[in-house]
Amino acid sequence: MKIKELRLKNFGKFTNKEIHFSDGMNVIYGENESGKSTLYTFIRAMLFGLERGRGRAAAQDAFSRYEPWENPNYYCGEMKFESGDKEFLLSRNFDRYGKNETLVCLEDAEELSVKDGDLQMLMGDLSPQIYDDTMAMAQMRVKPGMTLSEELKNYASNYYATGDGELDLAAAIDYLKEQKKESLHEMQKQMEKRQDKREHISQEMSYVWRDIHKLEEEQAHLEEEIEFRKVRERESRLLLKQDEEEPKHMIDEIRPSKWRVHPLEILAAVLAVVLCVWLLKRPWNYLVAIILVLLSSIYVWNRMKISKKVEKTEPEKILEEITPQEEKIPTDRLKWELERNALELGDKRVRYSNLKEDLEELDGISDEERILNAQAEARQLAIDKIQELSGEMQKKLRGKLNDRVSEIMEFITEGKYTRLNVEEGLNISLLSEGRKVDIARVSQGTAEQVYFALRMAASEVLLEEELPVILDDTFVSYDEERLESVLEWLAKSGKQVLLFTCQKREMKILSEMRVKNCNYIKLQ
Repeated sequence: MKIKELRLKNFGKFTNKEIHFSDGMNVIYGENESGKSTLYTFIRAMLFGLERGRGRAAAQDAFSRYEPWENPNYYCGEMKFESGDKEFLLSRNFDRYGKNETLVCLEDAEELSVKDGDLQMLMGDLSPQIYDDTMAMAQMRVKPGMTLSEELKNYASNYYATGDGELDLAAAIDYLKEQKKESLHEMQKQMEKRQDKREHISQEMSYVWRDIHKLEEEQAHLEEEIEFRKVRERESRLLLKQDEEEPKHMIDEIRPSKWRVHPLEILAAVLAVVLCVWLLKRPWNYLVAIILVLLSSIYVWNRMKISKKVEKTEPEKILEEITPQEEKIPTDRLKWELERNALELGDKRVRYSNLKEDLEELDGISDEERILNAQAEARQLAIDKIQELSGEMQKKLRGKLNDRVSEIMEFITEGKYTRLNVEEGLNISLLSEGRKVDIARVSQGTAEQVYFALRMAASEVLLEEELPVILDDTFVSYDEERLESVLEWLAKSGKQVLLFTCQKREMKILSEMRVKNCNYIKLQ
């Protein structure tokens, strides 16, 4: 990708400003406040958009700082660039109310979609963070951020695992971690559900056990009551037998048991009436006879009612009053209740046994929990393997990156530092004359050379599309020799370079070097 032209229609201090770039070195010279940083910000805004901050941060963000001085509602620009031997025109309107962007291929007038990622595709999926840490060096920001370290780690794993950098293994690890978290969360839910079920079954078992205990007591009580009645019936039969064996009165002895009134009693009554009528004088004989007939009739009547109604004795009445209510229940009813109690007790015991088996089954891990646990373990194993692979691949990339950084560093330091090691977390050390030197011990100029070499090597590793190198007063701390070496390397690299500077020494050195395709632009 090469930037061919910028059109700042209304951006910062510029209105209808056009700037053309060549393929090689482009030196944009301007004194302070001439608009170099505005151009630098405009390029980034065209590539990635310009968002307005929120709250108090909005007053200090890039959107507010570079709002047009005149007619701020007309906040827009265009950029013409080349990619894949085709030219494209990118237009953006940054206005908060009419924000939009268009991308058109100038070769065939095909309109592409920035929103759908066509611009990202043309830039090789370049992210704003990688842009800031590799190809674009803003003023006072030569040292790359930690984002570069993470991107190098991710790229290493992706590239060596798949042959390219498209598959994001870091995202894959995050996905696996999320899936593992979901499995463990679901497993926890299943365990809580199982515990709730255990508590419910335990509670039901306590209720069933209470019912069993109550039924067993009732059963024992009924059995005792029935046995007691059997004993009492035996005793009653014995007493009745003794009563039958006791001596009877004379009349009871001579009276047949099946007769209520003995014939001799009737004969005696008739004979007494006849004697009264025959022996006594009239009218007394008739009166006495009538009285005897009435008495005999009453006697016969009473004898006839004895079998129908037997009066209870006083002791029997008292015994009936003090007898418990349950003893008044018929024995057959008690036996029926005993059978019903036995059936219910059997059902309760079966229910208790089933609940006990269910509770024992819940003591172990369910099949679903085993599956979820196996899934979580499998995902953790995959994470461990990916991280192990990632570590191995990072070592390989680090070696490749160190080789390229060392080549660049050796060139721009004219052989003073022959080896540069970039370790985990962008910890950098240099090798000079057989001695290892930590970057913290070198001068500011040398440190900036290291960071420059690291950025250039990282851009070659990470970026699929070759992009312009954009430098905004990057070489302020460089002496003449360092600056000459870096400019020579840039000129020979074949990259498009946009060098913003407030000094004329870059133009002088490039002129003395007679660099071809060197374009000088002066901002007024």
